[in-house]
Amino acid sequence: MSRITPLCVLALAAVIGLAACTPPAPAARPAAAPTSLNVLAVETFLADIAQNVAGDRTQVAALMPGGLDPHAFEPTPQDVVKISQSQVLIANGAGFEGWLDKVLQQAGGTRTFVAAAAGLTMREPAAGAASVDEHASNQHEGDPHFWLDPVLTIKYVENIRDGLSQADPAGKETYAANATAYIAQLKELDGWIEAQVQTVPAERRLLVTNHESFGYFADRYGFTVVGAVIPSVSTGASPSAQEMAALIEHIKGRGAPAIFLEAGANPQLARQIGQETGVKVVTGLFTHSITDAKGPAPTYIEMMKYNVRTIVDALK
Repeated sequence: MSRITPLCVLALAAVIGLAACTPPAPAARPAAAPTSLNVLAVETFLADIAQNVAGDRTQVAALMPGGLDPHAFEPTPQDVVKISQSQVLIANGAGFEGWLDKVLQQAGGTRTFVAAAAGLTMREPAAGAASVDEHASNQHEGDPHFWLDPVLTIKYVENIRDGLSQADPAGKETYAANATAYIAQLKELDGWIEAQVQTVPAERRLLVTNHESFGYFADRYGFTVVGAVIPSVSTGASPSAQEMAALIEHIKGRGAPAIFLEAGANPQLARQIGQETGVKVVTGLFTHSITDAKGPAPTYIEMMKYNVRTIVDALK
C-alpha cells in the first residue's frame, strides 16, 4: 500500500489552492442566432454590401435581377409583393430610385427603410466636362452614384448597420462587428485602387463615360471627367446633336484615350464618337450591378476591382 508523504500532501494542497484562486476562463460569446428577418435590397451591389453586414444572421435578397440597368427599371406586380413582404428595405436613395415612392404607397405596410446614401453630400454631375455646355439643359439632377467611391461606401455600411440593428435589436452586436470588418475591407480596397491608379500617367487620367456616373470615383482618385456620351446622371436621357459635337471637340482637345461603357449599354453613339475622334471604345464596366458567382464581378469589391483594372489597362 502506497504511503502519502508529508511533502506530497503539501504539494497537493498548493495545487488545490492555486486552482481555487485562478478565475475560470471566460466562456466564448456565442454567435447571434440566425433570424427570419426579411431584408430586401433594391440593387444587387447593395444586397452584397448589406449581406456583409448581416453576415450569417439573415439573408439579404435583391429586388432587381443582375445585369439590369436601374435607370430603366420598371417594377412588376411581383416586385410590389416582394416589397410589401419585406421587413427591411434598403435603397440607394438620393433620387436614384425615382419609382420607389409610388411603389411603397402601393405596397403598404410598415418596414424599416434604409437610404444607404443618407448623410452624404451630393455633387453636381460632370463639373468641368463637356456636358456642362449650355445646351445640356434638362437632365442635371445631382449625382447619386456615391458607391463608386469605396470611401463613401463606408457611409452605406454604417447606415445599413444602423437599420438592421433597429429592425433586429438582438443582432446589434453582430451587425456592428460585421460592419467594422467590412469597413476594413473597403479601406483596403481604397488603398489598392490608389496604387493601381498611380501606374497611369497623370496626363492620361481622363474619363469619358457612357453617362455621368464616375464623378465621385474621379474626385477620389485624381481623374478628370472629360465628358459623357449621355450628358445626364441617368441613362434614360438622349444627347442632342450639339452636345455630341461638343463632346467630340472636347475629347480631341483633351486627348482622352478611351470611351468607357457599362455592361449592357448601347454602344452605337460611343462608336460613332470613337470613329470621329480616333479613340477606342471600352465596354463591359459593371457600375450598377454585380454579376453572378461565375462572372467577373460577383461582389461589390470585385466589381470595383474589375472596373479599375479595365480603366487602368485602357489608359496606360
